[in-house]
Amino acid sequence: MKEKLIVNADDYGLTESCSKAIAEAFEKNLISSTTACANGEYIEEAFALAKEKGFLDKIGIHINLTEGKPLTRNILEDPFFCEDGRFHGKINRVKKPTKEQLAMIKEEVTAQIEKLLSLGYTISHADSHHHIHTCVYFEDTIKDVLFAYDIKKIRLHRNIGKIPFYKKIVKKWYNKKLKKQGFTTCAYFGSREDFTVENPREGICEMMVHPDYNTKGELIDRVLCDESGSHGEPLQKVSDIIIEKELIAYKEL
Repeated sequence: MKEKLIVNADDYGLTESCSKAIAEAFEKNLISSTTACANGEYIEEAFALAKEKGFLDKIGIHINLTEGKPLTRNILEDPFFCEDGRFHGKINRVKKPTKEQLAMIKEEVTAQIEKLLSLGYTISHADSHHHIHTCVYFEDTIKDVLFAYDIKKIRLHRNIGKIPFYKKIVKKWYNKKLKKQGFTTCAYFGSREDFTVENPREGICEMMVHPDYNTKGELIDRVLCDESGSHGEPLQKVSDIIIEKELIAYKEL
């Protein structure tokens, strides 16, 4: 029996380029799920694209508190999260937020879910931009919102690849807590680079990718692209990892 693998493409709807790259990656069977940014500049057009290409049921939510414009006003006006009308991406993850700031997170995540649902998206699972859902001070608030919408499949804290010992302790604690809370998760999660270092054998794994196009129009993994945007690792390389595995969607977890 083949090992099962989920290849999830982050950032659907964030930009036109990455959304079209994700659609192409589905067509080429290089990915099996994706997660959408409700505040993305292309999120409405991305819905029509997913419907046309037949992967609407394979989309989750990519909770975003770190890039772009928020959907709610309260969080917009708090410098802990935003500046110049946008998320600044510099949240202090070791500083405990106030009750008011946690309420802002709840309001914003709720608005992002509602935005996707209002457009017609079905939300099969959850993860987040820059892994913000794994922040120790945010996790319970985000969990409560997800459970309110019966979203109970979620991405783990990365637990394969090269990880410092002290971080392994934190990640292991967080991942155990997810299961105690009632979430369904994979057994392992990492990026494509992590899978070249370590290839777990037992349990379902998730591999994260970021499909996009370089300046030559080639399909690449954006996070493995150089600053010029002209060179990057071809996304096709994930086929070296998935060739002997059974590719499944998050909804099948």
